[in-house]
Amino acid sequence: MVNAIGVAERELRNHSSLFCLGDIVHNQMEVDRLSEMGMVTINHNELENLHDCRVLIRAHGEPPETYQTALRNNIELIDASCPIVLHLQNAIHLGYLEMKEKNGQVVIYGKEGHAEVNGLIGQTAGTAIVIGDEHDLAKIDFSRPVRLYSQTTKSREGYSKLISLIREKMEAVSGGNPVDFKQNNSICRQVLNRASQLQDFAARYDVIIFVSGKKSSNGMILYQVCRAVNANAYLASSPIDLKPEWFEHAGTVGICGATSTPVWQMEEMKREIEKINH
Repeated sequence: MVNAIGVAERELRNHSSLFCLGDIVHNQMEVDRLSEMGMVTINHNELENLHDCRVLIRAHGEPPETYQTALRNNIELIDASCPIVLHLQNAIHLGYLEMKEKNGQVVIYGKEGHAEVNGLIGQTAGTAIVIGDEHDLAKIDFSRPVRLYSQTTKSREGYSKLISLIREKMEAVSGGNPVDFKQNNSICRQVLNRASQLQDFAARYDVIIFVSGKKSSNGMILYQVCRAVNANAYLASSPIDLKPEWFEHAGTVGICGATSTPVWQMEEMKREIEKINH
């Protein structure tokens, strides 16, 4: 995501405007900052009506249909897709081809409607089954082969739980016969490493301010990591979200954020907290 922002900034320095397909990050303040520089956020319907222009593909990746539209409309794509997401897209496409031969199913642990998940579904001609948690397991036919993948920003604990539950249900249906189930550990290691670091960080302070847009999938997961360690962890998208009562008995305050949270935004939050505690 940081790379996508860097690409956008570089393009805007060299050109007066740039289209971006969807919010470049799930952080409204960063989107607003880049909009002031000349970036115009569009949706897929608007892409269909654009011709002879330049469009940025954000880190979440896109389904094949987006590239087909660009080719048809003579649109130059500036592809800032995350390499980890591109690797996952390729793995899912191969899994889809295998499952097509075996009458099996591609299952994705992710948030329905999320940009990354939409791109992943596109690798399966729209046939992938998306499950958000164990309550969605009824979507799966446990008598058929399964290839399981995860959105890169989901939690490791949630994924591990689903792996166990799916295998258990498939074995129950098979009556003791071997089951055709494979899982691909596609959760981003940067998110996993950050979760471990945040556990230590959150334990060191009286109050934690976690800076993130509320639409950020990895932000919400990492915020919950902080909350599990420190009950005085609060989510703030901008300085106006800060409440003086959060800091009434705080000797120390730690500020951290999602992978998409820029340093300038956390510094801005720090200055506002210093005003409150002055």
